[in-house]
Amino acid sequence: MKFNKFIKVRVFFVAVILCLISVAGSALAQGALEETTAGDQVATDTAQQINSDIGSIGDTPVEIGPSAEDDPSTLEAVTEVKDNSEMYKSVSYYLILFFLLCVFLAIIGKVLKVYELTSEIHGKKQKVDWNKIQAVLFAITLVLGLYGTYWSYKVWGNMASAESASVHGLTLDSMMMTTIIITTVVFVITQILLFGFAFKYSSTEKRKAYFYPHNNTIERLWTIIPAIALTVLVLYGFFTWRTITNPADADIKRALNIEITGEQFKWNVRYAGENNQFGERNYKLTSPTNALGINFKDPKSWDDKLGGEIVLPVNRPVRFTIRSKDILHSFYLPDFRAQINAVPGMPTYFQMVPRLTTDAMREKTNNAKFNYTLLCAKICGAGHYNMQYTVRVVSEKEYAEWLAKQPLFFTDDVKKEWKIAENSETAAADKKLALNK
Repeated sequence: MKFNKFIKVRVFFVAVILCLISVAGSALAQGALEETTAGDQVATDTAQQINSDIGSIGDTPVEIGPSAEDDPSTLEAVTEVKDNSEMYKSVSYYLILFFLLCVFLAIIGKVLKVYELTSEIHGKKQKVDWNKIQAVLFAITLVLGLYGTYWSYKVWGNMASAESASVHGLTLDSMMMTTIIITTVVFVITQILLFGFAFKYSSTEKRKAYFYPHNNTIERLWTIIPAIALTVLVLYGFFTWRTITNPADADIKRALNIEITGEQFKWNVRYAGENNQFGERNYKLTSPTNALGINFKDPKSWDDKLGGEIVLPVNRPVRFTIRSKDILHSFYLPDFRAQINAVPGMPTYFQMVPRLTTDAMREKTNNAKFNYTLLCAKICGAGHYNMQYTVRVVSEKEYAEWLAKQPLFFTDDVKKEWKIAENSETAAADKKLALNK
């Protein structure tokens, strides 16, 4: 069996050229990254200027407090993420290593080909047994592949197996681990059989292939068994999700109500007051002084409070009402195993029970700087990376002390303008609407 049947010189050089283009592309991408970042900043600045000129519904003089984009540590983290020079160097290194390996294999192939030709010239019948070589390569690939699987679980497994900070998250983690265990066992068995058979039954002069095209029993087994396993997993997941997203009425009534409204590119947080009920909202009431369109004629809105961060009491049900002011966002709390879309014009809900305070999680992760973070899981524009919001889980006492210090939505300035709009007959129509006139 000739080596040129396996490696064509033209194909090899085409592959090398394509790889060189890939290396050049990565270098160009690194340079373009800085230009893209600058362009994104210009776009953001332009959008902010337009909003200030036309009176964006998202601009409000009410102080909401620091968000992720105002946090210096977050800005430093973003800056660090943008510096991808080391990553590109690493990618280039491995690509060059791959090229050298290809060249090495090509040289070995040519040497073996010369050896075959020399043997033929001298009348020797001994040739390179490519079937045996490929069988050994299959065995080596099996060992390296299984070790790579073990290594990935050992090194990166903690990213998927970090402890959940919510009660329902423990159930989801259990489902995840069950699925991983089943698929890993099946993967290991099938790969050992696949590569093991290729090694054990490699072609020889004494062995001929046995063609076995069909077996009803085997087909039934590999159809019915996976179908049963998948059915169990799917039904388990369905009923678990129903339990998480459809809590009992009693649990809903005693849950703490928090409203999260997404917009480009930040989150707005509203806490229900002492009555634990939100005042009504209407998008027609949105204005620079009433960013969320709250109906201040509704007495329930008078004690609604702003949240500069999301603070949750531990071991108490929390019900989030998720909204969007502009486009589709996604409310995502990875540490709590919670994610649901924020849809314009349609409120969505998610209820959970935090089980670990921020301090407790810092101890478990051995990271004194750890913070829970609310993220947006939809790519919502140039400032998508800014859709971060600090989440703290504290004791009930700390939560009550923190909430008492938070400002009301219905501030003195809003009250003053509201009264002026009610008493003024010359007030602009849009201002009367915004102030519930």
